[in-house]
Amino acid sequence: MTNEEHLEENLEVNVTSEETQNEKYSEGDTVSGKVSKIEEKFVEVTLEDGVIGIVPISQLTSKRIETTDEAATLDQDVTAKVIKVEDNTTLILSIRQYDNEAAYKALESQKDNDETISATVIEVVPAGLVVDVGVRGFIPASLISTEYVENLSQFDGQTLEVKIEDVDEENNRVILNRRKLEEKSQHEERLKVLEDLQVGDIVKGEVVRTTNFGAFINVNGVDGLAHISELSYERVENVEDAVTIGETVDVKVLNVDPESERISLSVKQAGESPFQKFFNEHQVGDSVKGTVKRLVDFGAFVEVAAGVEGLVHVSEISHDHVGHPEDELKPEQEIDVKIIGFDPDKEKTSLSIKALTEKPKNDNKNKNTTVYTDSDEESLTLGDILGDKLKKLDL
Repeated sequence: MTNEEHLEENLEVNVTSEETQNEKYSEGDTVSGKVSKIEEKFVEVTLEDGVIGIVPISQLTSKRIETTDEAATLDQDVTAKVIKVEDNTTLILSIRQYDNEAAYKALESQKDNDETISATVIEVVPAGLVVDVGVRGFIPASLISTEYVENLSQFDGQTLEVKIEDVDEENNRVILNRRKLEEKSQHEERLKVLEDLQVGDIVKGEVVRTTNFGAFINVNGVDGLAHISELSYERVENVEDAVTIGETVDVKVLNVDPESERISLSVKQAGESPFQKFFNEHQVGDSVKGTVKRLVDFGAFVEVAAGVEGLVHVSEISHDHVGHPEDELKPEQEIDVKIIGFDPDKEKTSLSIKALTEKPKNDNKNKNTTVYTDSDEESLTLGDILGDKLKKLDL
């Protein structure tokens, strides 16, 4: 046999041997080996059985790199997926695909277990943040924070704690949520505040929002409601007339409901009650000046001090029969009244106009006065309607 024939035979044997080795590999197989050569556009990997695989630069990592040595070093242990077998002689491998599949499996497990993971921001776009979680993930702007974030670039390069919202390997999509962790933290902080608050406490708060039914006041990070009736002892028609957004006010805690995270507050009860002051300075039988504020079917409400109104029952307006209070009185009219009754617990006072005038000699009416002790404005009794008529019968 000539030398030429011998060389040809050896080459044929080597090729046949290499083909036999590569025939056992198929696309999708997972293989392991070491980096044996680093070139400009690819990395060569020697598998455990000596077969050589090629990893193109685009298949080294999911991160953006310019050169292969950014993602590989000689003798580095790697695991990759076989993505192509060329002519039974060359294996094309992908480290990126293997890493991505492993990352997606891990993300699915972490999502199912509601785990918190770390995500490094690698790019800021108008719609949100592109992050690295083993694969490329995305945090939409609406899921970054509980508050509106105007400048997203402040997060560039940061590592954020996030929850996994959605994992879709087929479409290479991972949606993450940072806002959920903020909400959880804020919820825990609110519960701590609610645990520390006690009914009757006087605390400071900031008016953060007003509505037609009251004002929301922030107390140590938790918003509580002060109903319009609890803003002032004086009658409040418009909430904005009593409090201003941004104003710091003292409030009294009326109720705490940790389950619904609600607090009921009172601005007026945090200060001195004008009723108590009035009661302390006056007694039944005193005559005082007042201003008619409201006329109702059963009488007139008269302001006798700032924030203090008393009721002049219709039967206490005049010794003569009064069918309707507006026949004798008008709003903002200044009058003299006599205190005929106190109810300190309900902070009510009963007043009389006729008690300050001389009774006509031919007056045979019932001498008893009507004392305002309950909610006359809420319901009229038969006595309210027929009282004066019954008196005229002189029974």
